[in-house]
Amino acid sequence: MEYRFSGRVLELKPSAIREIFKYAADPQVISLSAGNPAPEAFPIREISEISAKILAEHPVDVLQYGTTEGYAPLRQHLKTYLNEKLGIGTEQDGLIITSGAQQVMDLFAKSMLNEGDTVVCEAPSFIGALNTYRSFCGKLRGVPMEPDGISLEGLEQALKEEKRAKFIYTIPNFQNPTGTTMSLAKRRGMYALAKKYGVMILEDNPYGDLRFAGEDVPAIKSFDTEGIVLYAGTFSKVVAPGIRVGYAVGPKPVLQKMIVCKQGEDVHTNLWGQMLCDELMTNYDFEAHLRRLKGVYREKSKVAVDAMNRWLRPKITYLPIEGGLFFWCTLPDGVDMPAFVRRAIQNKVCVVPGNAFLTDDTAPCQSFRINYTTPTDENLVRGIQLLGETADSMIR
Repeated sequence: MEYRFSGRVLELKPSAIREIFKYAADPQVISLSAGNPAPEAFPIREISEISAKILAEHPVDVLQYGTTEGYAPLRQHLKTYLNEKLGIGTEQDGLIITSGAQQVMDLFAKSMLNEGDTVVCEAPSFIGALNTYRSFCGKLRGVPMEPDGISLEGLEQALKEEKRAKFIYTIPNFQNPTGTTMSLAKRRGMYALAKKYGVMILEDNPYGDLRFAGEDVPAIKSFDTEGIVLYAGTFSKVVAPGIRVGYAVGPKPVLQKMIVCKQGEDVHTNLWGQMLCDELMTNYDFEAHLRRLKGVYREKSKVAVDAMNRWLRPKITYLPIEGGLFFWCTLPDGVDMPAFVRRAIQNKVCVVPGNAFLTDDTAPCQSFRINYTTPTDENLVRGIQLLGETADSMIR
């Protein structure tokens, strides 16, 4: 049979990261390619206790259908928590619980994008979001990154030139893949440009609670007085990704459209995960849990930095980070990055090629991404050593 696929998916390609996972499945290969939290960060004991309690005390509630907007107690607790901690949320805003933050990207794009509309985004940026926007036939316009976040000059140029720009997509804290944190001045500058050119901002903040160095920077949503920012958060990095619980805070009219779209996708987010997160936030010391996570990542990042300083520098450079899950490494001129990634796999270590995160993945790129949180410390050090040896063999 001839399968006649929709125009929306004809040009879509498999995620480069998911393709690399095929190699990472080899037990002899050290994977530095995942975007996964550290396994030791999962609150396994608490999840077990809460799950037993939910099934014992609320079996019908957890097994029955729920409302599309989300489990009401969790929504209320999140509203209070985000307002008190981040200054997010006004009377004009609503909150929806989603199946991970990835679904926020999907529902927002489905609600906002017409074929040919433009999403202005950081270059490089999160491949999962980029592929979502591509699936709705959106045009991607990348804006270069600088040490303190997106280039505001490049952003304004893009907004001037892209007459059908609908929204700006940004990851301001410990950006995926570069690990960069956007300065407060640039956050205010981005907001001012969005207001000037009449576009929205999708502020994706999956890593904000994983800061282990430096000072917190206010969320863009915290100074949104015009109703132009949609804020996306998730429990994937602070509880567990497998529970698939995320959320969005934004203007009520926008959320109403997203709710209708969600009804057609999955009806509602799984209730066990929502009730679990609600219990963790209200009857456990959630802030103590976050402090423990920061300690885990602080120590693992030190292991990575020590290993990179020993095995990668000066031939391979990396950007410093203050939190999050990733390091962005750059090869010297003259070393072919795709060839380096392929040879690294042959040497039993895999990373993600940097061009996978570009709006045009055929564009030249000298960088690759390392995840330092998933492997054991021993495998992390050994994997970085293998990367250094791979680079040495290619430079020679």
